[in-house]
Amino acid sequence: MAKKESISEGTRLSGRGRKKSLEEMLPADLGRKPPQARELEEAVLGALMLEKDAYSIVSEILKPECFYEKAHEKIYAAIVDLALNQRPVDMLTVTEQLKKRGELDEVGGPFYISQLTGKVASSAHIEYHARIIAQKYLARELISFTAMIQGKAFDETIDVDDLMQEAEGKLFEISQRNVKKDVTQINPVIKEAREMLEKAANQKEGLSGLRTGFDGLDKITSGWQNSDLIIIAARPAMGKTAFVLSMAKNMAVNFNTPVALFSLEMSNVQLVNRLIVNVCEIPGDKIKSGRLESYEWEQLDFKIKELYDAPIYVDDTPSLSVFELRTKARRLVREHGIKCIIIDYLQLMNASGMNFGSREQEVSTISRSLKGLAKELNIPIIALSQLNRGVEARQGAEGKRPQLADLRESGAIEQDADMVCFIHRPEYYKITEDERGNSLIGLAEIIIAKHRNGAVGDVRLRFKSEFAKFMNIEEDVPMREFASTMNEGSPLPPISSPGADFLSQSNNEVPF
Repeated sequence: MAKKESISEGTRLSGRGRKKSLEEMLPADLGRKPPQARELEEAVLGALMLEKDAYSIVSEILKPECFYEKAHEKIYAAIVDLALNQRPVDMLTVTEQLKKRGELDEVGGPFYISQLTGKVASSAHIEYHARIIAQKYLARELISFTAMIQGKAFDETIDVDDLMQEAEGKLFEISQRNVKKDVTQINPVIKEAREMLEKAANQKEGLSGLRTGFDGLDKITSGWQNSDLIIIAARPAMGKTAFVLSMAKNMAVNFNTPVALFSLEMSNVQLVNRLIVNVCEIPGDKIKSGRLESYEWEQLDFKIKELYDAPIYVDDTPSLSVFELRTKARRLVREHGIKCIIIDYLQLMNASGMNFGSREQEVSTISRSLKGLAKELNIPIIALSQLNRGVEARQGAEGKRPQLADLRESGAIEQDADMVCFIHRPEYYKITEDERGNSLIGLAEIIIAKHRNGAVGDVRLRFKSEFAKFMNIEEDVPMREFASTMNEGSPLPPISSPGADFLSQSNNEVPF
């Protein structure tokens, strides 16, 4: 109290050299009374000690720190202790619990506890009152958060980009602590499930999700499902980026499905160059150097038309944070109707602005956030992931096949994902034949190791390394057969997408 009087006295003083008072230095807004509801806090605490089932009503709404009055916070903490130990909550037991905690005198003694019970008649409106208390707490949290950000914004030694990352992280923490979803009665959920079933039945292929263009994969998964987090993992050089680019091209060009691709490793131009190599089937070194033959320029001009106006949206923000991703993803869904998000790759993301004891905890937060975002936007999110070196250390053909334990940096990735797929190319490990003597050259396996809502299994695809392209095995017609059919004037074999392969009309040779 003396301190407050000295401040007031300092304010009244005048004359040169006088320092500004604390009240003069603080913004006017900080003189306001923090949001609080003392009377409601008293009513809720009193009701909790009168009605035996009252705590079960407010337990998911209120935490001890939600109470503005310190004494009320301690009383509620004592009530929580009693409830967790399945002991009755009333005036006497709360008083005894506070005595054990050494806090009875701090809250006003037994007399104050008895006063609380006398200020409420019943717990009829306890839930409504509890929600108001929780809202007041959230308002105080936001005031504290904005004051902290404001103070740091005035500090010229702090990088603004770092401050924005920190602000996003803190705001995300506040929102996650306070977001609650109400329980839904089953009837509307049954209706939604039936609508999805009817939608799948009306499609010729019987797929309820988004088609990837890889028939075997679509058959097992029924297409990528809304709200699913799909992890596609592999060791370096297995073709993770090539796989998702082939898939994104199929989805956007063949099926007109809007796709967003967040590339943390490559720039937009590098990514589009990979797409051009994939679609035009011109070797990457030629695309990079620009040393194309005349027929390859014609081939480029003809096939690149497939990519024009394709609903593919690319973002190459390096070291993308989960909070930036949430903001951008919401806008993409709202403005462009994005149906699928692809992230290349998960371990390059960060959760800056939040404190972690280890990188494993950070990766856990990232994977959990991606799953939450998939549910919020109700679209599939596909994240690429690295595998650890355990694969390289194992021997034999079976030893080289990836396992769930090989997921790098965090077991939470496996836990949060609805589906985990591995890309395995035996040829990379000099394994050119299977146990039956069949050639494995140019073959890739998509191993579905975890499928929360369906079967697991393996899907074989053709991989053309020179074009960084994955495709269905039946689509890969040998080039010599193409050339011979052209020479004989017979019709071309069927293809899966518009834009037939451009064949050179000279020297009877296939130009790619």
